[in-house]
Amino acid sequence: MKNNRYKILVLSDLKSATVNTLKSSISLAKMIDGEIDFFHVKKPTDIVEQESQLSAIRTINELHTATSKEIQEIIAPISKEYNVSIGCKHAFGNVKNEISDYVDQTKPDIIVLGKRKTKTFSFVGDNITDYVIKNHDALIMIASEDKTLEPNSELSLGFLNNIEDVSNYAFTESILNYSQKPLTSFKVANKSSKSSKEQASTTKRTIEYVFEDGANTANSLSNYVAKSDVNLLFVNKYNKVGSSNTNIKELINKVDVSLLISA
Repeated sequence: MKNNRYKILVLSDLKSATVNTLKSSISLAKMIDGEIDFFHVKKPTDIVEQESQLSAIRTINELHTATSKEIQEIIAPISKEYNVSIGCKHAFGNVKNEISDYVDQTKPDIIVLGKRKTKTFSFVGDNITDYVIKNHDALIMIASEDKTLEPNSELSLGFLNNIEDVSNYAFTESILNYSQKPLTSFKVANKSSKSSKEQASTTKRTIEYVFEDGANTANSLSNYVAKSDVNLLFVNKYNKVGSSNTNIKELINKVDVSLLISA
């Protein structure tokens, strides 16, 4: 029997945010009837400093066992709590290469990465968030460490600039069905526009916040997202956010909610 469930791949560095990242992933999986796969990578150069080849092989074998145990200790309780099966694998090697190979092999519909409070997610110092966003066309969720998407709870969904972008993915109709109504839209207005001053308007389906374009566009968006109680913001990685050239990396750092980033 063919498995038609959507595939969610969680990339983790096994740091403190991992449990919250998994909770947000479970929340997403329940919305779209998805299955979760967990993947972790370690650099062998960071863990093997033995002089002899035999010692290095022994150390790697021991670390494979220890890493498997560590992952299971994180996954098992949350899997049991929410009655969700979570597949897991880990690898030692070049982090970016291992991730690309695994993504090519498993072809996930959504890739989930955790976001720490002060900087974007990384595997052992590598800026993996930027790499994944630039090199993979799956929908990407950057899960907030503080504002976790709680499984089985209603979603407050927001959009930056183009609500239409959400229609590019078959499973987003399910996400919309879990969302509170009305939805929230954030738009950056041109300075020359009469509607460029910060304002909010409401229709039956959408609350729209419009704020002025400028050097502090990302800060303004962050403030409006906080005011609106949105806990998941949908953005397009190719959309230019105002004339200040605010990029997706700046949005990830400034906006303190989980982001869904589309291609």
